[in-house]
Amino acid sequence: MNNANKDFSWVGSQENFVDKPSVLQLNHILVGRYGGNSNAGQYKNEDGCSVWFNEKEDWEFIILLDAHNTSESAKKILEQFDNEKSPIKDLLSLPTNHQTFKRLEDKILNLFQSEEFLSVCREVTGETACLIVVRKDKYVWWFSVGDCILYLFHQELAALGQYQLNQRQFYEWIGQVNTFEQEVPCYTVGIRELRQGENRLFLTTDGLIECPNELFLNPIHIYNIFGNLNDDQSNIWSMLSNIKNNDVRDSTTVVSWKVNISKEATRPSNQ
Repeated sequence: MNNANKDFSWVGSQENFVDKPSVLQLNHILVGRYGGNSNAGQYKNEDGCSVWFNEKEDWEFIILLDAHNTSESAKKILEQFDNEKSPIKDLLSLPTNHQTFKRLEDKILNLFQSEEFLSVCREVTGETACLIVVRKDKYVWWFSVGDCILYLFHQELAALGQYQLNQRQFYEWIGQVNTFEQEVPCYTVGIRELRQGENRLFLTTDGLIECPNELFLNPIHIYNIFGNLNDDQSNIWSMLSNIKNNDVRDSTTVVSWKVNISKEATRPSNQ
């Protein structure tokens, strides 16, 4: 199957990957999935993700979801975005400026706050964390509800101990319990400039970092795995095998890709 230009969408109720790690290559993007260990009591997977990209227009659009109770809330979010795919892709094709990212944020807020979506959420069992990441030109933008994590790995940032872009927020979800039902919805939005050279974006649900023995709680361990000379697919396999061997119960979904930036990045005035 040629995954070169196909939009990809998956939710754990379709295929759960319990006891069976999987790494899928979608053009330049890798999706790693592991449902957890049945011997630790796992029998279902409530993660989900969606991957769109356009090399010619120089962007990627990723949704990563970590639901609980059931995967219904994750499924409903992916369906809503699928229905809005055309206008969202139109926004992503616009010139790279602040207004484009602002319009994207407004679009996503309108979707999550629409009466149609809110009433869908009232009918589901369970709720989900939701991380939406867009890389366009030399910028990465994110919209985060809950505790999925976005890392940016670059040697200049690593030298200063910076790896993680968003902060995990607990008690924040979309679904049966829904931040968008509150008078003031709580979510996080951010934009960062990528550095010149090789940047790696890495998104993960919390199964990876909450694994027994906390192999990957410190992001430097994830960064170092990609420093290995193996190909990236093998490096993600090795991560999933590690958590499997450490009896992880929670499911893990990761999405990772590299971006090479030729444009200069911001530097201090005295350098």
